[in-house]
Amino acid sequence: MTEQNLAEGVEAIYTQIKIGLLKKHMSQVELANLIGEGPQQLSRAIHGDMQPKSKEIRRKIYRFLDIDG
Repeated sequence: MTEQNLAEGVEAIYTQIKIGLLKKHMSQVELANLIGEGPQQLSRAIHGDMQPKSKEIRRKIYRFLDIDG
């Protein structure tokens, strides 16, 4: 995978999550509280961090926002 592909994938994930938040009229902080994660951890996950914890958080986000992940 090239850096360009990686960057495009991260941007797509970020966009999907932001759209999901807008549809539910909620902020990232509200989402973090609802899924039991810290705002900083949630932000890292949304911005494409690849650590196992961030992947777990993204799975929670996808379930909560009803996004195919």
